[in-house]
Amino acid sequence: MAEEKKLETTLIVFSGDMDKIMTSFLIATGAAASNMEVTMFFTFWGLRALKKKNVRTGKSFMGKMMGIMEGGDISKASPSKYSMGGLGRWMFKKMMSAKGVPSLEELRKLAIELGVNFYACQMSMDVLEIPRESMIDEVKDVVGVAFMLEHSKNSFSTLYI
Repeated sequence: MAEEKKLETTLIVFSGDMDKIMTSFLIATGAAASNMEVTMFFTFWGLRALKKKNVRTGKSFMGKMMGIMEGGDISKASPSKYSMGGLGRWMFKKMMSAKGVPSLEELRKLAIELGVNFYACQMSMDVLEIPRESMIDEVKDVVGVAFMLEHSKNSFSTLYI
């Protein structure tokens, strides 16, 4: 008897905000734990979720400035509201820890363990001057929008976060 094809879901992660990255990973891990095939396509500010720690990006003056302004990996993500120069991030991390909510780093690790597929947007990386070497090793590939659309058309659901 033929094996039943898994349902697929695609998440387009555009935001680099703490709460939106968290939502993306919660949905992805929930879907993967439910035996769905999950593709996450990270673009523009969402690329923060895939960056290695302490890596500077940008070659040109403007690229370097963008790297400084956007700077940081997943641990530097601030909430979309109440950032308050990093105080909001600190508060949310404390509140989440007190309630037993996994950190962004832990959620990303769980997604990796559950087989979620991470892809980075080539155009966004080119514009923001983010080299492939600055991304975590678990990024399957750097791809274009056509790749994401191909996955999306086969998906049970496609979410833009």
